[in-house]
Amino acid sequence: MGFPLAGVRVIDVSSTFMGPYCTMLLAQWGAEVTKVEPPGGDVVRKIGDVRGTSMGPVFLNVNRGKRSVVLDLKQGGARGLLERLVAGADVVVHNMRSGAAERLGLSADAVLRANPRAVHCAFRGFGAGGPYEDRPAYDDVIQAASGMAALQGGAGGAEYVRTAAADKIVGLMGAAAVLAALHGREVTGRGQAVEVPMLETMTQFMLLEQQGGWVFDPPAGPAGYARTASPHRRPCRTKDGHLAVMIYTDAQWRAFFDCVGRPELADDPRYRTIRERTEHIDELYAFLNEEMAARTTADWLAELERRDIPAAPVNTVTDLFEDPHLRATGFFESVDHPSEGPLLLPRQPVRFGQGSRAEVTGGPGDGGGLLPAYVRRSAATAGRDAPRTAGPDENGLARPGGPEPYGLPHDPRPDEHALPGTPGGGHPLPLTSGPHEHLPHAPRLGEHSLDVAREAGLDDAEIRLLVASGALDVPRGDGTPTGRPPRRGAVRSASGSAGPLE
Repeated sequence: MGFPLAGVRVIDVSSTFMGPYCTMLLAQWGAEVTKVEPPGGDVVRKIGDVRGTSMGPVFLNVNRGKRSVVLDLKQGGARGLLERLVAGADVVVHNMRSGAAERLGLSADAVLRANPRAVHCAFRGFGAGGPYEDRPAYDDVIQAASGMAALQGGAGGAEYVRTAAADKIVGLMGAAAVLAALHGREVTGRGQAVEVPMLETMTQFMLLEQQGGWVFDPPAGPAGYARTASPHRRPCRTKDGHLAVMIYTDAQWRAFFDCVGRPELADDPRYRTIRERTEHIDELYAFLNEEMAARTTADWLAELERRDIPAAPVNTVTDLFEDPHLRATGFFESVDHPSEGPLLLPRQPVRFGQGSRAEVTGGPGDGGGLLPAYVRRSAATAGRDAPRTAGPDENGLARPGGPEPYGLPHDPRPDEHALPGTPGGGHPLPLTSGPHEHLPHAPRLGEHSLDVAREAGLDDAEIRLLVASGALDVPRGDGTPTGRPPRRGAVRSASGSAGPLE
């Protein structure tokens, strides 16, 4: 089995954590993701950038498997190129507020008008229609607004979870929503707008087990979940360290009571069922902590494993790199980055097919499987779903029209407005066969600008005009942005296959 999302083309105009995490997942599942960055790049490039290369560790993790094109979307020429990319995309992702998206031509209406088969995924801080709709939001703000910070701090006062939980959870929700919308398109033939609001997503996430008596109307009891609220719910101290123990079912508690020489507690009215244990969770967890302090961590791990009771040591972040299970499953992979050198990165954890692991790296799939991401379509297949151009726009670029309705053949007649060398009206993808470079790493800023522009059907003269105006930035041969029009032959494509600008 190959890559489940092979052939799906994603235009990612998001930044920071949430949207890029969503599109990283799509890339790892096989989609071709083109990251559109502003001049200077995604701000996350600078986090932890101790080498001064704009390739900080967070960026290297959350943007692996993508291509990078630098567009100044405040300029008409850049918006014209983006419109062409949108016309050939299956998915468009951004995390802008509605006003900014409207100004840059990335509103749902604009995207679906240009490409009715596109899935338009907009991450927002707050859902449309409410008084918070246009407020800015980041992870910490949503942790507070959703109740997570208050719950995490408990009686000691609100605290943030010490990871970007809201960003990553909402990014996961976005990836799931995109997949649902893509399936819907297979049924209806039409794309759709998908709104993924942070507050509403995290509120639903929190309330799953925390709504308590407020599930009923009127409320039949307090909100919250006693087990997770217990001050005794924490890793247990052992003789020589700490251990996480999660005893949940009747059978597990009976096994633990027997283990510590207190089998009669299994029939104690306070502990017989999960309802009674939840009502007396503080005293039960206090008892657990007292018992755990009597033995070493290794002793407990062996005993609890023998009794099939879930337990694990308390790892630090750096402990993970030596964890025997993660090492045995090959969770970490070595990647040789073209500018940053050797990297150690986590593999995507989901397995597809007959026990095989879907990889970000690797060659094309074998005969029966799907091709991986970044596969150029052949001339024979590209025309069938290519959008027609509707004449040049105000920037002198060929304007892509909407794709043909689902199930109808593409009109093969040449368009009088097509750019030179783009049959059938300038299909935004190249009409050449053969595998595209498969990328295991995060891109350097603008690394693929030239390739992407050419794939959109622009010739070198048009690309030069965009670079000269500052609308498009193409790196020099050494990977640094040009900042000014390139000299003849000075700039090469990332792959090198297309050659320098002539």
